[in-house]
Amino acid sequence: MEVDVETARKLREMGAIELLDALRAQDDSLCMGMTCAERLQAAVDEAHSSFISQKVRNLTKRASLRYPEADVRSIDFSEGRGLDRVTVAELATCGFAERGDNVVLLGPTGTGKTYLSCALAKAACAKRIRTCYIRQPDLEDLWRESRDRPGGERKLLRKYGAFGLLVIDEWLLERPDELFRGMLLELFELRYGRASTVLCTQFRKKDWHPRLGGGVHADAIMDRIVHNAVWLEMGEMNMRQAMAGKGR
Repeated sequence: MEVDVETARKLREMGAIELLDALRAQDDSLCMGMTCAERLQAAVDEAHSSFISQKVRNLTKRASLRYPEADVRSIDFSEGRGLDRVTVAELATCGFAERGDNVVLLGPTGTGKTYLSCALAKAACAKRIRTCYIRQPDLEDLWRESRDRPGGERKLLRKYGAFGLLVIDEWLLERPDELFRGMLLELFELRYGRASTVLCTQFRKKDWHPRLGGGVHADAIMDRIVHNAVWLEMGEMNMRQAMAGKGR
């Protein structure tokens, strides 16, 4: 479809680039017999699809995923791994994120916790849920840096508290000190009942309390995580080793 210069300028000024492209892409010979309203609807449908696709790409990029190519459809469910296909399929719908529930991916190093967490985060991006991936050690470093700036700590808490889905990898691999435990309590308090957190950890629930230093902080942090969490055992198979074996 031909679009005159002034109309094109106005569409660009309104930020309707996708609609302009969709209108220009319409083939007049293929649209013969269609009413003006039908052609406009087709253009709007095409523009909306492009808009959503771009939004999902931007959300995925901003999520800073460790494995941006991760996809739930490529998860290995071989019998030796012992990964629950039904639970993974349910998680992939992102219903847990829409409800504000948490997910704990539990297993030794190399069992694919990070990959699966990134696949779930990517699925959340496709649902247009603001998502972020971060390792616990990196979160602690950012928090310590933020304390040197006026209002920096509160700003960081608001940032990570606002993500619809937050993936924290290497959860409790390092024991948080008292100050950082206080920050974690504030973070999970902000997120409780409002947003979802996926935690990748090697430690079972019984080990969390001592690793969180015991006492009231440990109680309070766990209270805001474990009661509305889906726990998924990742099995014992070292997927890095298995994939390396396939590559030889």
